[in-house]
Amino acid sequence: MIIQIEPESDIPIYQQMTNQIIKGIARGLIHPGESLPSVRTFAADLGINMHTVNKSYHQLEKKGIIKIVPKSGAVISSPQDFNESSFDRLKEDYKLLIAESLVVGMSNEQIQELVSTIITHFKSSSNKEA
Repeated sequence: MIIQIEPESDIPIYQQMTNQIIKGIARGLIHPGESLPSVRTFAADLGINMHTVNKSYHQLEKKGIIKIVPKSGAVISSPQDFNESSFDRLKEDYKLLIAESLVVGMSNEQIQELVSTIITHFKSSSNKEA
């Protein structure tokens, strides 16, 4: 999996990493049970501070997307590892995004079409990469 950092972006580097890892999993580029590189290795490969990688990993762990296993590193969680709190957190995130969509004038149909298009994009990306 290739992570591309944009230093000039308004998005913090740790968040760019987190977002790209999540998208990589959604596209099927990284699979449950696979390990991510060590913090030290990832930082060296990307030319960034180890604390930045560590912050991304801890953010992913807090979301339940990875498990950090001492001396083994970061391992991608399986969908069965997600629980009710993961669902509740995502539900709250969706509520805010949907509210914002409504505020800017999107219709229910436009919101549903956007969600469907994004899902289709991730599924078609995973088929192309496999």
